[in-house]
Amino acid sequence: MTRSQRRRVLVPMALLGVAGLALAGCAETSSSQGGGSVEGATVQIAGGITGGEADALNKSFEQFTADTGIKVVYTGDKSFEGNIVTKVTGGSAPDIAIVPQPGLLKSLIETGEVKKGSDAVSKNVDEYWSADWKNYGSLDGTFYAAPMLGNVKGYVWYSPASFKEWGVEAPKTWDDLLTLTQTIRDKTGAAPWCAGFASDAASGWPGTDWIEDLVLRQSGADVYDQWVANEVKFTDPQIKDAFDAVGKILLNPDYVNAGYGDVKSINSTAFGDVAAAVADGRCALTHQASFLSANFLEAKTASGATPTVAPDGDVYAFLLPGITADGEQYVEAGGEFVTAFSDDEAVQKVVEYMSTPEFADARVKLGGVISANKGADPSLASSEFLTDAMKTLQDPSTVVRFDASDLMPATVGQGSFWKGMVNWIDGRPVDQVLSDIQAGYDN
Repeated sequence: MTRSQRRRVLVPMALLGVAGLALAGCAETSSSQGGGSVEGATVQIAGGITGGEADALNKSFEQFTADTGIKVVYTGDKSFEGNIVTKVTGGSAPDIAIVPQPGLLKSLIETGEVKKGSDAVSKNVDEYWSADWKNYGSLDGTFYAAPMLGNVKGYVWYSPASFKEWGVEAPKTWDDLLTLTQTIRDKTGAAPWCAGFASDAASGWPGTDWIEDLVLRQSGADVYDQWVANEVKFTDPQIKDAFDAVGKILLNPDYVNAGYGDVKSINSTAFGDVAAAVADGRCALTHQASFLSANFLEAKTASGATPTVAPDGDVYAFLLPGITADGEQYVEAGGEFVTAFSDDEAVQKVVEYMSTPEFADARVKLGGVISANKGADPSLASSEFLTDAMKTLQDPSTVVRFDASDLMPATVGQGSFWKGMVNWIDGRPVDQVLSDIQAGYDN
């Protein structure tokens, strides 16, 4: 599973695993070094990144360790998001945590244990990220946490070879996308789209990405921000408009769910499985973030080969188009924030390094990820697709907004919103769904 996938799956509370128990003594490690020198110090980092991505993260500190003598140890914990607040309030905070949600970051800051961002880190963020990214790492005007990596939401994955065969091309507007969908249906006689909302612990989140993309494109960044702040309610007509637009695809049995069944099969289809359906030709289109590129490494084409991700390859992706062809380019993004629980010199040096283009370059060139750090080199990304996605995040003309459900209170963003998407697919009327989601603010 990829970093972004895990971020969605692991929000609910879970029992501590072995990795979680290992975190218990992290807060003591670097501060126990003593003395004025940082050489030989060990800094412990905790987060929800596991598997090969955790290995790559540890490897990205090799040059830093050679330069400073500070050893950095990252430990991934599959239950991180569910237990980190409890660990912090219980006195077992790590030196540094990699936090994937601004809402969770806010909860950690409110414990009083998160250290404010240093002047050096603040300067780096001012130089290399947009003001919005810095704001997501701040609370009440005080800066705490620098962004780390990022991902771009709202891609539509497809087969370039099939598009060529059908004589179609990537759409420039939302209406063009609907026309494309009907054209593929007419040419193939099959549903063009596949979608999966199921995950091990938190079904429904892929649907929230759809809605967020349409709110941003239909109503603009200001309404999106007001929606996140609960100034525009879920019951507002502008939010219903987004549901109605998405419903033209996801609630239409002629358009979904290619390779898996009818509309209701969306809720029983695992979100990562759609990559396999696109790769082998069962599905013409699927909506998912940039991280889906990693899933294609495990998928197979109809001939049994690993699909190539390229404009002229087996699979590629275009950004979900806007309402008009000449409007601003809107992008919904996700990412992580580097959160320190110690003022120890070695810890602060690690935090500062993680806010630099040098760190971003070190991790990006190891593959599978991108960064919104404007000083990082997108040519180091491990595929043409990821290079393009990284350039999109870095482009100052791109209107970027963080994933709305990650900014909302957990009772809504990871609660009633996710559940509401499942109920909507199951056939609950949209007005009832919107009222149910809004009620999450009362919990």
